[in-house]
Amino acid sequence: MCLGVPMRIVERDGFMARCDAKGIERSVSLFLIQHEDVAPGDHVMVHVGYAIQKISAEEARSSWELYDEMLAAEDGLRGDA
Repeated sequence: MCLGVPMRIVERDGFMARCDAKGIERSVSLFLIQHEDVAPGDHVMVHVGYAIQKISAEEARSSWELYDEMLAAEDGLRGDA
């Protein structure tokens, strides 16, 4: 299973962007979505260092809510063991 991480573009330089998610910044390649019009402030789904899709802020927020729920559930299982 592949997991994409929603990130917000902070700065763009050609096919590369500096992106942020929950305070963590990463360099991300925009090469796979070069046909998309993306700019700082836009959100993208990132997989292994490549932006694979432009997404809305709401989609990014929903994804993080789901990931946070999964992490909380995992922490709860660890606490019960």
